[in-house]
Amino acid sequence: MTNQPPTKKSTRYQQAKNSWHKQRSNSRMIRSVLFVLIGVLSAGFGLKGFLMPNEFIDGGVTGISLLINAKTEIPLGLSIIVLNIPFLLIGLKQIGKWFSITSIIAISLLALAVVVIPYPVVTNDKLLVAVFGGFFLGLGVGLTIRGGGVIDGTEILAISLSRTSSLTVGDFILVFNVIIFSVAAWLLSVEVALYAILTYLAASKTVDFILEGVEEFTGVTIISHKNEEIGQFIRNQMGRGLTVYSGKKGFGKRGETDVPNDILFTVVTRLEISRLNNEIDRIDPTAFVVMHSIRDTKGGMVKKKPLMEH
Repeated sequence: MTNQPPTKKSTRYQQAKNSWHKQRSNSRMIRSVLFVLIGVLSAGFGLKGFLMPNEFIDGGVTGISLLINAKTEIPLGLSIIVLNIPFLLIGLKQIGKWFSITSIIAISLLALAVVVIPYPVVTNDKLLVAVFGGFFLGLGVGLTIRGGGVIDGTEILAISLSRTSSLTVGDFILVFNVIIFSVAAWLLSVEVALYAILTYLAASKTVDFILEGVEEFTGVTIISHKNEEIGQFIRNQMGRGLTVYSGKKGFGKRGETDVPNDILFTVVTRLEISRLNNEIDRIDPTAFVVMHSIRDTKGGMVKKKPLMEH
């Protein structure tokens, strides 16, 4: 049996498909570069415009670099690069080559930004310095992560250690930062350490917002004998995607049953939860509903802002 030569139609289709994939890849690349550049500029502004002039620190590797800069004459940019090198080597093995390359570029650009760019000193008010310094630093960290890298290697170490321990990534980061803040209280003052905690909280909350967004997603599983009517509302009124599982009722208020019953699953934003709950209560007050938080989604019919795309 001889192989048939590809037709012009299939060749054109393949060319168009390859062109579309290339355009999409280029678009992701440009978006990643923009995220990293804006993230570096924002983090540099938080450091030089707020934290450094007032000898404030943050958590993580950046906090150690600020602490060294406050007590020695070692430039902040040099400390950021040198202290992140071990973490980047861990990331090369644990996460991947592209991630490490992007992180090296981002960290190098941040070190260059704090040396070259003449950021203005915005304020000397301690509370404003802690809150807004943490905000701009967290904004930079979050955008850089969206771009596919990091400007602080603490998370890389925490991920690596959590794989061989019962502690979580969050536990390791917390312990790491407690040590940093304790050293800051000893070398600088308790007041500076307390403000550093406030800076860290502001930064971490900003990172969460950038990564998860205001439209935090919630997965909703619905078991109801009126699943068709509820499904029509989700599809037609809310405009959301819907997955239907074939299932059976098991054990409930009426004891054991063996009746087939479809199970609905959808993803909504937290702003839509109230509307969905009200409609479910109207259609079937006895429906069993399970909700759980979802960090992010890809594909499907969940509308997302450009910042939230991958």
